[in-house]
Amino acid sequence: MEQLIRRAAGILARSQRLVVFTGAGVSKESGIPTFREAQEGLWARYDPGELATMEGFRRNPRRVWEWYAYRFGRIEQVTPNPGHRAIAALERYLPRVVVITQNIDDLHRAAGSSDVIELHGNWRYYKCLGGHTGFTRADFADQTDVPPRCPRCGALLRPDVVWFGEMLPAEAIERAFAESSTCDAMLVVGTSGLVQPAASLPLYAHRAGSPVIEVNPNPSDITPLADIFLQGPAGQVLPKVVDTLATITPGQETGFPAACG
Repeated sequence: MEQLIRRAAGILARSQRLVVFTGAGVSKESGIPTFREAQEGLWARYDPGELATMEGFRRNPRRVWEWYAYRFGRIEQVTPNPGHRAIAALERYLPRVVVITQNIDDLHRAAGSSDVIELHGNWRYYKCLGGHTGFTRADFADQTDVPPRCPRCGALLRPDVVWFGEMLPAEAIERAFAESSTCDAMLVVGTSGLVQPAASLPLYAHRAGSPVIEVNPNPSDITPLADIFLQGPAGQVLPKVVDTLATITPGQETGFPAACG
């Protein structure tokens, strides 16, 4: 493992345009449940068709709103873990780091990452069924309706997160594909590689000839194309990678696996 960490740090040390692609696993260590784990995942206990679709919201908007209020209340209580902080620390050593995340918890920004692309939205924002966006809780704090109504048009408000059957935000996914296609290295952390189209981002980097480093407790659908697989929780593995990166003198990088040329 120590040798693999050294190789991964060497790849990062040579990077001028790093993309970090993260999933629910990186936030699990902060206490936020993932969605798809067989026993602990949210969808093992709740029906996504009732709680994370527009159809479910229209059938019972109060239930959906209250479930998200409970979930967001839990998110509000957590803080970035060593994995988030290690990702943010990469900006001290590399000229450009872009974080692409499937998470809505905003923990990457809280940890200090400065350029974050959110594919599935952000828990802090709301939009209405009439098409107005950009609301925060302060905008409807004086309302007693559940769900509250849009301050502009009176339509029902909902969380501005991506539900099943909905398209990802066009600007976010377009930029994510562009960054993945032009990066010179990709660090994949805590994602199963099952949810499309986001799961194809590492493939874009791989096809462009960029080395892919994966950090995960268990192999995923991305592992077969990874140049280096670092098995373990992000909060344990990534600080070691960053500590090793900090010891590498520019021009002395020795990290590329043979397959990367």
